[in-house]
Amino acid sequence: MGYSGKRLLLGTFTDRVWQLKGALAMATNVKLSDDLVKAAGRIAAIEHRSIPKQIEFYFKIAAIAEANPELSFLLIKEILKSDAESTSGHYQFG
Repeated sequence: MGYSGKRLLLGTFTDRVWQLKGALAMATNVKLSDDLVKAAGRIAAIEHRSIPKQIEFYFKIAAIAEANPELSFLLIKEILKSDAESTSGHYQFG
């Protein structure tokens, strides 16, 4: 899949997320198991994210994977990373 296909994939997903955010503009409390929060916290610390942001990140990956089962976790993660870098205007080599 070429780079433009990746952007289309994320654009489609991002559009859906923004539609949901418009409908659900306020924060919602969700009860999660302690084990899930601890696991997310360990990974969040490594990835320099808050626990809620780590859970949001995994939700994005899961939503993309569900819509595109042929894509691997690592490829989806790289697509999200590339999308974030393109919006920030910075690219790090290496």
